[in-house]
Amino acid sequence: MIGNGSRALGRKAGGSVRQEPRDPVGPGRQRTAGAREAAPQSPSPDAALDAWHGYLAAARQLDGVRRGAAAAAGEQARSVQAAREELTEVRARLATQQTRLHERGVPPISLVPSPPELTESARSMAGGPATVLAALRTARGRADAADAALVARHPLRPASWSARPRNLLVYGPLALLVPLIQVVVYVATGAGPASVAALIFGLPMPAVAFVAGWVGIGRLFRPGPNERLDRTSRFGALVCLVPAVLVTAGLLLAMLAG
Repeated sequence: MIGNGSRALGRKAGGSVRQEPRDPVGPGRQRTAGAREAAPQSPSPDAALDAWHGYLAAARQLDGVRRGAAAAAGEQARSVQAAREELTEVRARLATQQTRLHERGVPPISLVPSPPELTESARSMAGGPATVLAALRTARGRADAADAALVARHPLRPASWSARPRNLLVYGPLALLVPLIQVVVYVATGAGPASVAALIFGLPMPAVAFVAGWVGIGRLFRPGPNERLDRTSRFGALVCLVPAVLVTAGLLLAMLAG
């Protein structure tokens, strides 16, 4: 009986297993539907066009920033170059003024900036190349004003004159020396051998007078450390030649007429 009961239970269990309903959809179909729902949808044409316009706007903005940075860098480089040139000129002007003031008895300690002045100048130049350039131009203007003040106080000092009037003080007397001697010899001796010898002797004298004046200007008017002395060579040659030509022509006409 026990065996018959066991077989009966086995049949019931087998029948219950066979009678279990199956899902018509199945797990594979469920996964396929879930994957379809999770797949991203393709963007619409309007969204793609909006994204493209946003990209173009960002590119234009980036290009504007780049152009602005390049322009600022170029302006800064030009300011630096101009500041260097201005600094060279201001240094030369200050060195010349320092030499002139030292020659006029100004103590050297008064020609050197004090520590508070250096601190104030360094603080005023901390704003970049443009600020430094503006400060250097202001310094050049003050140097011009100082030169004008020095000339106004010493109007009869030849060193403060312009180049041509100053050099005329040297070329002029040398150019007139030999023609005056020729006129004196002619007045004293008349149209004789002495006057002829004086004329022949005076032919190379304009060149000698020019060379003597060129050397004398360098000895009389000392330039500053960074200053170039203008000897006005063409003007000096003309000054030395004109009196000799006029006096020689006049003496020759006088001799021929006599």
